[in-house]
Amino acid sequence: MRILVVEDDRNLARQMAEALTAHHYAVDLAHDGEEGQFLGDTESYDAVILDLGLPVIDGVAVLTDWRRNDRRMPVLVLTVRDRWHEKVAAFDAGADDYVVKPFHLEELLARLRALIRRASGHTSSTLVCGPLSIDLGNSKVSLDGAPVVLTAHEYKLLAYLAHHRGRPVSRSELIEHIYSQDFDRDSNTIEVFVRRVRKKIGAEFIRTTRGLGYQLVCEPEPGAE
Repeated sequence: MRILVVEDDRNLARQMAEALTAHHYAVDLAHDGEEGQFLGDTESYDAVILDLGLPVIDGVAVLTDWRRNDRRMPVLVLTVRDRWHEKVAAFDAGADDYVVKPFHLEELLARLRALIRRASGHTSSTLVCGPLSIDLGNSKVSLDGAPVVLTAHEYKLLAYLAHHRGRPVSRSELIEHIYSQDFDRDSNTIEVFVRRVRKKIGAEFIRTTRGLGYQLVCEPEPGAE
Protein backbone atom coordinates (compact mmCIF):
# COMPACT_ATOMS: atom_id res chain seq x y z
CA MET A 1 0.00 0.00 0.00
CA ARG A 2 1.26 3.44 -0.95
CA ILE A 3 0.73 6.45 1.31
CA LEU A 4 1.22 10.18 0.72
CA VAL A 5 2.13 12.22 3.81
CA VAL A 6 1.68 15.99 3.40
CA GLU A 7 3.20 17.61 6.49
CA ASP A 8 5.35 20.74 6.77
CA ASP A 9 6.92 19.70 10.10
CA ARG A 10 9.83 17.74 8.63
CA ASN A 11 10.69 15.99 11.87
CA LEU A 12 7.12 14.78 12.34
CA ALA A 13 6.91 13.80 8.67
CA ARG A 14 10.10 11.75 9.05
CA GLN A 15 8.77 10.01 12.16
CA MET A 16 5.52 9.09 10.40
CA ALA A 17 7.39 7.90 7.31
CA GLU A 18 9.62 5.67 9.45
CA ALA A 19 6.62 4.19 11.27
CA LEU A 20 4.71 3.61 8.04
CA THR A 21 7.73 2.04 6.35
CA ALA A 22 8.20 -0.27 9.35
CA HIS A 23 4.61 -1.43 8.77
CA HIS A 24 5.36 -2.18 5.10
CA TYR A 25 3.82 0.89 3.49
CA ALA A 26 5.46 2.69 0.57
CA VAL A 27 5.64 6.36 1.56
CA ASP A 28 5.95 9.62 -0.37
CA LEU A 29 6.47 12.92 1.46
CA ALA A 30 5.43 16.47 0.59
CA HIS A 31 6.18 19.47 2.81
CA ASP A 32 3.88 22.13 1.36
CA GLY A 33 0.40 22.25 -0.11
CA GLU A 34 1.50 22.87 -3.68
CA GLU A 35 3.72 19.79 -3.81
CA GLY A 36 1.12 17.70 -2.00
CA GLN A 37 -1.64 18.79 -4.35
CA PHE A 38 0.49 17.92 -7.38
CA LEU A 39 1.41 14.45 -6.08
CA GLY A 40 -2.18 13.69 -5.12
CA ASP A 41 -3.33 14.70 -8.60
CA THR A 42 -0.68 12.79 -10.55
CA GLU A 43 0.24 9.70 -8.49
CA SER A 44 -1.76 6.70 -7.24
CA TYR A 45 -2.20 6.41 -3.48
CA ASP A 46 -4.14 4.06 -1.24
CA ALA A 47 -4.50 6.81 1.38
CA VAL A 48 -3.23 10.29 2.27
CA ILE A 49 -2.28 11.84 5.61
CA LEU A 50 -2.86 15.58 5.19
CA ASP A 51 -1.96 18.46 7.50
CA LEU A 52 -4.19 21.53 7.22
CA GLY A 53 -1.80 24.35 8.16
CA LEU A 54 0.47 23.98 5.14
CA PRO A 55 2.70 26.57 3.44
CA VAL A 56 1.81 27.83 -0.06
CA ILE A 57 -1.64 26.17 -0.24
CA ASP A 58 -3.81 25.39 2.78
CA GLY A 59 -4.73 21.74 3.38
CA VAL A 60 -8.50 22.34 3.02
CA ALA A 61 -7.89 23.95 -0.39
CA VAL A 62 -5.69 20.99 -1.41
CA LEU A 63 -8.38 18.51 -0.37
CA THR A 64 -11.11 20.50 -2.09
CA ASP A 65 -9.09 20.49 -5.32
CA TRP A 66 -8.51 16.72 -5.16
CA ARG A 67 -12.20 15.99 -4.71
CA ARG A 68 -13.11 18.44 -7.48
CA ASN A 69 -10.75 16.47 -9.73
CA ASP A 70 -12.44 13.21 -8.65
CA ARG A 71 -9.45 11.97 -6.68
CA ARG A 72 -11.07 9.38 -4.42
CA MET A 73 -8.25 8.09 -2.19
CA PRO A 74 -9.11 8.12 1.54
CA VAL A 75 -7.75 11.23 3.28
CA LEU A 76 -6.93 11.38 6.98
CA VAL A 77 -6.56 14.95 8.18
CA LEU A 78 -3.89 15.47 10.82
CA THR A 79 -3.84 18.93 12.40
CA VAL A 80 -3.66 21.10 15.51
CA ARG A 81 -6.99 22.65 14.52
CA ASP A 82 -9.50 21.20 16.99
CA ARG A 83 -12.47 23.58 16.80
CA TRP A 84 -15.69 22.00 15.66
CA HIS A 85 -16.17 24.36 12.69
CA GLU A 86 -12.67 23.52 11.44
CA LYS A 87 -13.49 19.82 11.60
CA VAL A 88 -16.74 20.43 9.74
CA ALA A 89 -14.88 22.35 7.03
CA ALA A 90 -12.43 19.49 6.59
CA PHE A 91 -15.16 16.85 6.37
CA ASP A 92 -17.18 19.00 3.97
CA ALA A 93 -14.07 19.34 1.80
CA GLY A 94 -13.86 15.55 1.55
CA ALA A 95 -11.89 14.26 4.57
CA ASP A 96 -12.55 10.68 5.65
CA ASP A 97 -11.09 10.95 9.16
CA TYR A 98 -9.69 13.65 11.44
CA VAL A 99 -6.92 13.35 14.04
CA VAL A 100 -5.82 16.23 16.27
CA LYS A 101 -2.17 16.73 17.22
CA PRO A 102 -0.57 15.57 19.44
CA PHE A 103 -1.46 11.98 18.69
CA HIS A 104 -0.25 8.41 19.23
CA LEU A 105 1.34 6.76 16.20
CA GLU A 106 -0.44 3.46 16.91
CA GLU A 107 -3.82 5.19 16.75
CA LEU A 108 -2.85 6.89 13.50
CA LEU A 109 -1.78 3.56 11.99
CA ALA A 110 -5.00 1.88 13.13
CA ARG A 111 -7.15 4.63 11.63
CA LEU A 112 -5.17 4.44 8.40
CA ARG A 113 -5.64 0.66 8.17
CA ALA A 114 -9.37 1.12 8.73
CA LEU A 115 -9.63 3.72 5.95
CA ILE A 116 -7.80 1.49 3.48
CA ARG A 117 -9.88 -1.56 4.45
CA ARG A 118 -13.16 0.28 4.01
CA ALA A 119 -12.06 1.77 0.69
CA SER A 120 -11.48 -1.75 -0.66
CA GLY A 121 -14.66 -3.18 0.87
CA HIS A 122 -13.25 -4.99 3.92
CA THR A 123 -14.30 -4.68 7.55
CA SER A 124 -11.85 -6.88 9.46
CA SER A 125 -8.21 -6.17 10.27
CA THR A 126 -7.46 -9.75 9.23
CA LEU A 127 -8.01 -10.66 5.59
CA VAL A 128 -8.89 -14.33 5.22
CA CYS A 129 -8.60 -16.08 1.89
CA GLY A 130 -9.32 -19.79 2.32
CA PRO A 131 -6.49 -21.21 4.47
CA LEU A 132 -4.50 -18.01 3.95
CA SER A 133 -4.69 -15.32 6.64
CA ILE A 134 -3.18 -11.81 6.52
CA ASP A 135 -3.02 -9.91 9.81
CA LEU A 136 -2.85 -6.28 8.68
CA GLY A 137 -2.24 -4.90 12.17
CA ASN A 138 0.90 -6.97 12.69
CA SER A 139 1.89 -7.45 9.02
CA LYS A 140 1.88 -11.22 9.47
CA VAL A 141 0.80 -13.98 7.11
CA SER A 142 -0.16 -17.55 7.97
CA LEU A 143 -1.19 -20.57 5.93
CA ASP A 144 -3.26 -23.25 7.67
CA GLY A 145 -2.20 -21.61 10.93
CA ALA A 146 1.52 -21.84 10.20
CA PRO A 147 3.48 -18.57 9.83
CA VAL A 148 4.70 -17.57 6.37
CA VAL A 149 7.85 -15.46 6.35
CA LEU A 150 7.79 -12.81 3.62
CA THR A 151 10.11 -9.95 2.75
CA ALA A 152 8.71 -6.41 2.89
CA HIS A 153 7.99 -6.25 -0.85
CA GLU A 154 6.56 -9.77 -0.93
CA TYR A 155 4.19 -8.79 1.87
CA LYS A 156 3.19 -5.56 0.10
CA LEU A 157 2.37 -7.46 -3.07
CA LEU A 158 0.33 -10.13 -1.30
CA ALA A 159 -1.50 -7.59 0.88
CA TYR A 160 -2.43 -5.50 -2.16
CA LEU A 161 -3.75 -8.56 -4.02
CA ALA A 162 -5.70 -9.54 -0.89
CA HIS A 163 -7.28 -6.09 -0.55
CA HIS A 164 -8.37 -6.33 -4.19
CA ARG A 165 -9.14 -10.00 -4.47
CA GLY A 166 -11.90 -10.82 -6.88
CA ARG A 167 -10.27 -9.01 -9.78
CA PRO A 168 -6.98 -9.21 -11.70
CA VAL A 169 -4.41 -6.57 -10.76
CA SER A 170 -2.08 -5.42 -13.52
CA ARG A 171 1.67 -5.17 -13.14
CA SER A 172 1.48 -1.40 -13.66
CA GLU A 173 -1.06 -1.07 -10.82
CA LEU A 174 1.15 -3.13 -8.52
CA ILE A 175 4.13 -0.97 -9.40
CA GLU A 176 2.15 2.19 -8.59
CA HIS A 177 0.99 0.90 -5.21
CA ILE A 178 3.87 -1.05 -3.68
CA TYR A 179 6.73 1.31 -4.55
CA SER A 180 7.34 4.86 -3.36
CA GLN A 181 8.00 7.63 -5.87
CA ASP A 182 11.79 7.55 -5.54
CA PHE A 183 12.11 3.77 -5.84
CA ASP A 184 13.65 2.32 -9.00
CA ARG A 185 10.50 0.83 -10.50
CA ASP A 186 11.49 -2.15 -12.61
CA SER A 187 8.38 -4.01 -13.79
CA ASN A 188 10.35 -7.23 -14.04
CA THR A 189 10.72 -7.33 -10.26
CA ILE A 190 6.95 -7.81 -9.92
CA GLU A 191 7.29 -11.19 -11.63
CA VAL A 192 10.14 -12.04 -9.27
CA PHE A 193 8.04 -11.18 -6.20
CA VAL A 194 5.06 -13.14 -7.53
CA ARG A 195 7.26 -16.15 -8.11
CA ARG A 196 8.70 -15.92 -4.59
CA VAL A 197 5.29 -15.56 -2.96
CA ARG A 198 3.95 -18.51 -4.94
CA LYS A 199 6.80 -20.65 -3.63
CA LYS A 200 5.91 -19.70 -0.05
CA ILE A 201 2.11 -19.99 -0.10
CA GLY A 202 1.49 -22.24 -3.11
CA ALA A 203 1.42 -21.33 -6.79
CA GLU A 204 -2.31 -22.00 -7.02
CA PHE A 205 -3.20 -18.99 -4.84
CA ILE A 206 -2.04 -16.39 -7.38
CA ARG A 207 -3.61 -16.78 -10.79
CA THR A 208 -2.15 -15.18 -13.90
CA THR A 209 -4.82 -13.80 -16.21
CA ARG A 210 -3.17 -13.21 -19.54
CA GLY A 211 -3.28 -9.56 -20.57
CA LEU A 212 -4.86 -8.48 -17.26
CA GLY A 213 -2.48 -9.35 -14.44
CA TYR A 214 -2.50 -11.34 -11.21
CA GLN A 215 -5.44 -12.34 -9.03
CA LEU A 216 -5.54 -13.83 -5.54
CA VAL A 217 -7.74 -16.93 -5.59
CA CYS A 218 -9.26 -18.01 -2.28
CA GLU A 219 -10.48 -21.42 -3.41
CA PRO A 220 -7.65 -22.45 -5.73
CA GLU A 221 -7.51 -25.55 -7.82
CA PRO A 222 -4.32 -27.52 -7.07
CA GLY A 223 -1.73 -27.10 -9.81
CA ALA A 224 -3.38 -23.98 -11.26
CA GLU A 225 -1.52 -20.70 -11.85
